[in-house]
Amino acid sequence: MFGLDLPRFIAIIVAVLVAIDVHECCHAWMAAELGDPTAKNLGRVSLNPIVHLDPLGTLMIFFTALTGFGIGWGKPVPVDPYRLRYGPRTGMGIVSLAGPLANLTTAALLAVPFRMGAVLPNFILQLLLVVSMVNIGLAIFNLLPLPPLDGYGVLMGILGSIRAPWAYRWSYTFSRYERYGPMILLLVIIADRYIPLFSSIIYPPYLLLRRLILGV
Repeated sequence: MFGLDLPRFIAIIVAVLVAIDVHECCHAWMAAELGDPTAKNLGRVSLNPIVHLDPLGTLMIFFTALTGFGIGWGKPVPVDPYRLRYGPRTGMGIVSLAGPLANLTTAALLAVPFRMGAVLPNFILQLLLVVSMVNIGLAIFNLLPLPPLDGYGVLMGILGSIRAPWAYRWSYTFSRYERYGPMILLLVIIADRYIPLFSSIIYPPYLLLRRLILGV
């Protein structure tokens, strides 16, 4: 722990926990609104972070905060797509989109003090800034169209709502390789340390949203 920037470490941990909390809660809430109460019955429509934390994913959050490299995650929200309004594909697309939108909404709400020039202690302003930026980053990352990320569910939802042969073909092709998604995602994250293709995709929209939401 020598040389550790403790305030920064604590701020990142708080930011990631808040981001995962609102993200998973809104997945569960949207699923319930669309007709599937599975997650709601398990107490997942809650802002209590404990109900959304995965043991290994939480350890990885601490590891990532310490090293600046890695990925953390929350407990997946159980959803029965066949109980969702609008059909399994479109319904899951809406549920998937709810998480990233919740993160962007959280970032926008926490940005209000910056936009209004509120007079607050510096450490509070810094914490709000870090939490906002982490929420923006998590939203962008999760919108990548790779399973198990939300962007894949959104993509499949869009394709499922299009009544055309080409949309069905693409949807079928993507679903065939879905089981390889986590492995591909992990390899891309590792490779990004040497070939920053991943960062080059995420960073431009992140900077744009940070400027629009936070003004910095």
